Amino acid sequence: MGLMIKELLAIGERRLSDASCMDARLDAELLLCDLLKRGRSFLFSHIGDELDDRRCEFYFEQIDIRATGKPLQYILGNQEFMGLRFQVNEDVLIPRQDTETLVETALEYLKDTKTPMGGFEILDLCCGSGAIAISLAYYLGTAKAKITAADYSEKALLIAKENASGYGPAKGISFVHSDLFEAFPKNRKGRGKRQFDLIVSNPPYICSDVIPTLQREVACFEPRMALDGGADGLDFYRRIAKDAENYLKTNGLMLLEIGHDQAEEVIQFLEESNFFKTVEVKKDLAGKDRIIWAKADK
Repeated sequence: MGLMIKELLAIGERRLSDASCMDARLDAELLLCDLLKRGRSFLFSHIGDELDDRRCEFYFEQIDIRATGKPLQYILGNQEFMGLRFQVNEDVLIPRQDTETLVETALEYLKDTKTPMGGFEILDLCCGSGAIAISLAYYLGTAKAKITAADYSEKALLIAKENASGYGPAKGISFVHSDLFEAFPKNRKGRGKRQFDLIVSNPPYICSDVIPTLQREVACFEPRMALDGGADGLDFYRRIAKDAENYLKTNGLMLLEIGHDQAEEVIQFLEESNFFKTVEVKKDLAGKDRIIWAKADK
């Protein structure tokens, strides 16, 4: 004999709560929604419906996996970002709402900037799942932007390419296997042979020794490569600040996501380059420092 939806949810919630999972009730509901391929409203209107043993067993298997700490997004295989749905697995960082601030800032800037002939040239460094690049392509359209997305992880690039294939405007994104700018050649003067109107990046920025202390969903399951910013969390910003001037066009813009307590150091790196005429910090919806806005001066 099977169990009713309300019974399944009660058991699932209790199991996740005992395992110290945050949002135990919501996770229990979303796992059941995924099994039934229905929305949450269906659960509430069919709370007394009974499911057969086979589906009950599968549901509890998924609950047990979530109880180990594995993020819900990896179990479901997707995460919403900027109103779009992205495939995710343990090879990529789960896109977060904080990063939407970066995309929204970029879109606002590009909307207010005259589109150059051939469209904006945009580079997304450390692209991961492709959430930033694909969101920009989707909301800008192919006529307004030529986007290149780079990542050191070949496995992440496979996920990003798959995500891009699901959205028409994003199919034109060029994906490059690169450790930051390394795969982008320079001329004899040290300037990049390709120049960009906009460079965006959400690089790894967690201090190495802090990672083991993070929530287990992050510390044990998300790719360390996408988290580890070195001893002080700033390694990638140093490298980006050192080389960005070789790849930005005249009056180009760079937008960097940062940790909430890193603005002062990152601004210093950029100002020391004597290349950026405007370096500012923008806050996220929670009022925390989140984005560094650096405008080129050439």
